[in-house]
Amino acid sequence: MIIKRGNMVSHAGAIQWGTGKVMEVAALKATIQFSDGIIRKIASSHYTILHPADPASFVPIPGSIPVVKVRATPVRKKKMKQPAA
Repeated sequence: MIIKRGNMVSHAGAIQWGTGKVMEVAALKATIQFSDGIIRKIASSHYTILHPADPASFVPIPGSIPVVKVRATPVRKKKMKQPAA
């Protein structure tokens, strides 16, 4: 299989990754974003275990997932000075 940018592939040894979209191809490796949300770099020597996949099976991870910030410590209330009697 010829690996080109934009191709949809599946990894024969890791089906749980889902379908991957080839993001970048260099001389020695390809960068692939898989449906499980992880971007992996696959060495060109392992291209033989990549197989064509159905483009409809690729589920991209949304680009902007809202982040909910949780404070590690509770908010402290300011102490008010008591008037001198």
